[in-house]
Amino acid sequence: MEDQLKKVVIVGSGSAGFAAALAAKEAGLEPIILESTDKLGGSSAMSGGGAWIPNNPVMLRAGTHDSYEDARKYMDITIGEVGPASSPERRDAFLREGPKMVAWLEKLGFHFHYGKGYSDYYPELPGGSVAGRLVEPEPFDLKKLGARKDKINLSLPIPVYTLDGVQIALSFRVFSAFLNTIKVIGIRTIGSMIIGKKLAGIGGSLIGQLTFLALKNSIPIWLNTPMVELIHENGVVKGVVVEKEGKRTEILAKAVILTAGGFSHNNEMRQKYHPHPITTDWTVASAGDMGDAIRAGVAIGAETALMDDAWWGPCFIDQHGKSTFMIWERSFPYSMIVDTAGKRFMNESASYVDCGHWQYERNQEVPAIPAYLIIDQHHHKYYPLGVGLPGAEPKEYFESGMLTKADSLAELAKKCGIDPKGLEETVDRFNQFARNGKDEDFHRGDSAYDRIYSDPRVKPNPNLAPLTKPPFYAVRVWPGDLGTKGGLLTDEFARVLNKQGVPIQGLYAAGNSSASVMGHTYPGPGSTIGPALVFGMIAGQHAAKKAD
Repeated sequence: MEDQLKKVVIVGSGSAGFAAALAAKEAGLEPIILESTDKLGGSSAMSGGGAWIPNNPVMLRAGTHDSYEDARKYMDITIGEVGPASSPERRDAFLREGPKMVAWLEKLGFHFHYGKGYSDYYPELPGGSVAGRLVEPEPFDLKKLGARKDKINLSLPIPVYTLDGVQIALSFRVFSAFLNTIKVIGIRTIGSMIIGKKLAGIGGSLIGQLTFLALKNSIPIWLNTPMVELIHENGVVKGVVVEKEGKRTEILAKAVILTAGGFSHNNEMRQKYHPHPITTDWTVASAGDMGDAIRAGVAIGAETALMDDAWWGPCFIDQHGKSTFMIWERSFPYSMIVDTAGKRFMNESASYVDCGHWQYERNQEVPAIPAYLIIDQHHHKYYPLGVGLPGAEPKEYFESGMLTKADSLAELAKKCGIDPKGLEETVDRFNQFARNGKDEDFHRGDSAYDRIYSDPRVKPNPNLAPLTKPPFYAVRVWPGDLGTKGGLLTDEFARVLNKQGVPIQGLYAAGNSSASVMGHTYPGPGSTIGPALVFGMIAGQHAAKKAD
């Protein structure tokens, strides 16, 4: 019984799960982390790895001013009133505990870097920051994990920082970007390998460092151990039933903290909750994102919120059939996105969540799923498409349907099923905007956030350039996502609430297993990881304070 009163089960090994485990351990409890797959980190390990934490000590040490008041004003304006998932109490907890979380992880040995220059996504709004509020991990040597060094769910084996991405994409255009890429590839990647290191950046470093801290603190981590159900008696959660090595086992505990992600790969749930058309083929979330934690909570009477939403973003399907998130492809000049009528319907350089919402909204009026990224030869020659080199045209691009090519806009439109006249008219109008430097329809390039992914050699607006040089190309654009943002409703202490708004004793949730404090929007880079870390920490701490 004494062991049960100290044990805390954390379901999921993403950023929220590790934060919860480390906080519980520090508070005197005995956490155990359960991971359903054979890799650690879930979508956190595949992510950009950064956390949006206003007023954090890393940015303050770098000389960037921020305050609770500015951040709260900004959050209130961008998120608005969306119900209890983003209640005033939860916003307050996130903003007050966020800086403490960063300082706490630094004290434990986590190494952060300030992503200065990666602005908020609406930096011109009151309280917004052009310098940005992003903290991200320093590159980490995975060999420090010993036998676990190959167990991180890596998506990118290069030790980059977030802003290195745009520099790599501009390597064929800007000399300083080329030099930065040489530094990343030559010195940081190859150089570290020569001296026997296996450096990871972004999400790989985030989970690598958290795993290192967990191992250092003797926290057990069980891979290939999915949760089957919660043990729930007389209104109290008392543990979990898991499947380990082909057998079902009960683990009794003082508390259970659900941090197993959302339901991006659960087709039944997506069809039920999300706008149509929808499929699991477009998501870039971890394959373990099956909604098990959310369904387990619902099964014992938990309330949910924001289930119709996701961390949307335009994506394309590459030559291997894999969904690829679009960032620079749609934001760099010499490009636009149109519906089947050939008309633009968004600021292509805006926040990806907004772009996803806009695509679904447009599809209610005109077929826009898929939409089409239209580029000319300048764009194709200067900038990469996904991880391909600029100008690359392997036959697989065309055979797979990933890329369509034509010598004229009219021919391209016919190949894609786009109205030719509509496309030609849109391009004529867009080209005039580009020459004048002002997008009169959607204001592309006006925001400091738009200009993060832009080409400084293009004037007067680095996000706009006319589409004039054939051949022209089209890429089908789908409403993909980084994960779902609806989940179990929690309070400011990360406690899961029932249908009556009362906490379910012994049950907590954080990360994408919980409904997001960010509501339907995405205030800045790391708006998934930031709250995951903060509310994971809060859950671990609060579980230790429980009197029962």
